Amino acid sequence: MNTTSQSIEEPKKSNFRWVIVSLLFFVTAINYADRTVLSIAGPALSKSLHLNSVSMGYIFSAFGWSYVLAQLPGGWLLDRFGSRKIYAISLFVWSFFTFITGFTGFFAGFSAVVVLFILRFLLGVAEAPAFPANSRISVAWFPTKETGTAAALFNSSQYFATVLFAPLLGFIVHTYGWKYSFMFMGIVGFVFLIFWLKYVHAPKKSPYINQAELDYITKGGALVEMDLAVKSNRNDAPRWKFLKQLLKNRMFIGVYIAQYCINAITHFFITWFPVYLVQDRGMTILKAGFVAVLPAIVGFVGGNLGGIFSDSLLKKGYSLSVARKVPIVIGMLLCMSMTLCNYTNVEWMVVALMALSYFGKGIGALGWAVNADTAPREITGLSGSLFNTFSNLSSIVTPIVIGYIIGATGSFNWALIFVSFHAFLAIVSYVFIVGEIQRFELKKI
Repeated sequence: MNTTSQSIEEPKKSNFRWVIVSLLFFVTAINYADRTVLSIAGPALSKSLHLNSVSMGYIFSAFGWSYVLAQLPGGWLLDRFGSRKIYAISLFVWSFFTFITGFTGFFAGFSAVVVLFILRFLLGVAEAPAFPANSRISVAWFPTKETGTAAALFNSSQYFATVLFAPLLGFIVHTYGWKYSFMFMGIVGFVFLIFWLKYVHAPKKSPYINQAELDYITKGGALVEMDLAVKSNRNDAPRWKFLKQLLKNRMFIGVYIAQYCINAITHFFITWFPVYLVQDRGMTILKAGFVAVLPAIVGFVGGNLGGIFSDSLLKKGYSLSVARKVPIVIGMLLCMSMTLCNYTNVEWMVVALMALSYFGKGIGALGWAVNADTAPREITGLSGSLFNTFSNLSSIVTPIVIGYIIGATGSFNWALIFVSFHAFLAIVSYVFIVGEIQRFELKKI
């Protein structure tokens, strides 16, 4: 009797897709920590190398210039050679450039600005394929009803990066000097590369997934053939002229504008926020590193809640448009609370308001879920890269503008208003421009 029942019982589904998204989570945390280490080391570095706020603004922006320029080539490489290989190369190279940034203490003044700008520029080139690859991998491994949660998980790692690395890097800078913070993060990336190569494969090539899980994600809409098709049909690589169709589409234009604005908020927090705590609020570097953890923790919670809330709306029968737009609008409204910091000198209240703002930003950071929902199947890498290109134009503009605002006014008050206005524009874009959210079908050329 038992033998018969066991023979007809369906095999238990494995859940290795959640291991995959966990690896995306950790590699993205390293990715963001390597971007953020400059802001943690910034006060000590600028003092050591005699750099003013405008110089620091340009150095902060160097990453953004190359990150934007390398997006479309990075997406093409992903569609041409597959996510696993390109991501591994990217991780190695960006860890190398982070590591050698620790040796720039031999320079000062203008030469220091040039060297740091070049190294951050090269870091941006190396990191360019990462987020489009995250999106490609999540689309390949997750059914549609779980992509919101998956995208929220890997996207929320930007907050976890601050939770884990900000106090640690603050301690390293305070105890050993700013140079060692860069060297430490480079080594972390090299070590993680071992885990990446061992566990990350295309779904149909993975030794860790069983047939039941493969059937489940395939029936749910996962693009499990994506990288297999890449390897067998490299002559059919996506054509660049397909991108014109995306640039003429109202939905995509609205999404791109909103993501630019949301990413501007991100880049305030990962560049100028620790400097704000030190220069405007009088905290020590060590204290700022620890204080920055609280907003990051609630941002991490908000980031995951946004994805879970969005997917729960889908499961309750709401349209994809409602399920994605509602958390974004709510999150951006909360994010605007940072302007209230201009009206208080109470330290705990400033931290609480920044935490609320970061929480809202986390809830509303569903851009990569929207990209997974809308990207054409034929050019998922290029589509994600175009999305990330518009997104990260703000990584160039935001640090420079804030640097000039601080230089002109001597405070961060107008800088906070500038950042908050981006949250308002993101709401306007999703409510009045985007329209219905749906997967875009390319017109064959």
